[in-house]
Amino acid sequence: MQIKGRQPLVRKNDVTEDLAMSEFKEYAAWDAPTRWFHWLNVLAVVGLIGTGLVVLFDDALGLSASGKLTLKSVHASFGYVMVFNLFWRFAWAFLGNRYARWRAIVPGGPGYFVALRAYTDSFLTGEPQQYVGHNPLARIAVALLFLLLLVQAVTGLVLVGTDLYWPPFGHWFAAWVAAPGVDPSLVVPGAAHLIDNTSYDAMRAFRSPFVEVHELGFYALAALIVLHVIAVVATEVHEGGSITSAMFTGRKILSRPPPDAP
Repeated sequence: MQIKGRQPLVRKNDVTEDLAMSEFKEYAAWDAPTRWFHWLNVLAVVGLIGTGLVVLFDDALGLSASGKLTLKSVHASFGYVMVFNLFWRFAWAFLGNRYARWRAIVPGGPGYFVALRAYTDSFLTGEPQQYVGHNPLARIAVALLFLLLLVQAVTGLVLVGTDLYWPPFGHWFAAWVAAPGVDPSLVVPGAAHLIDNTSYDAMRAFRSPFVEVHELGFYALAALIVLHVIAVVATEVHEGGSITSAMFTGRKILSRPPPDAP
């Protein structure tokens, strides 16, 4: 027996779920070179922080002279990885997709401050705008991160030249401190008999401000990394958008139209 006028039963939860699912859309965000840079940089920086802390407190840890030299060599090796990776990323900022390029990384440009205010206002209301690339606030953090990495790269290359006489400045420093008649290529750490003491003291005085900047940059970079991780977690929870997984897959799933979509 059929009851006239009876409509098929539709559960409210099913309708709500269908509507919610229909709002989500997938966007191509980070290209492969950008993702490779990110994770290689993570590994290099973690290695640098770990070995750097041990070098910084070597006396308290009771490291021998040879142990300290070995640790500095490992630290410098991580540094070379970071430097080459960073300069590659700078080059890729001219070649990558729209979200990897300088105009999507560095704060500023036409409409930036309007976009920053709009994003901040939307975040405070509890329904933040979702960006495919870096949101306007994150661009400030990324620019600071790149700046600190560059400072650490330049000062680190100077220090590895003065400590280990490694490239690109090592030969120049070796020539500076080598005793008269000594081939600079023979100068190695600990070879006191090959070094002119007066020149060596002058070189160490030149090196001193680079040491200070490198140490201050170390603490600033460590603090910024902690803030970066906190910001990513907070944004992931508050905003959504699969921020973390996108750095593996290259794609973001957003529930609202992003202002930086093509």
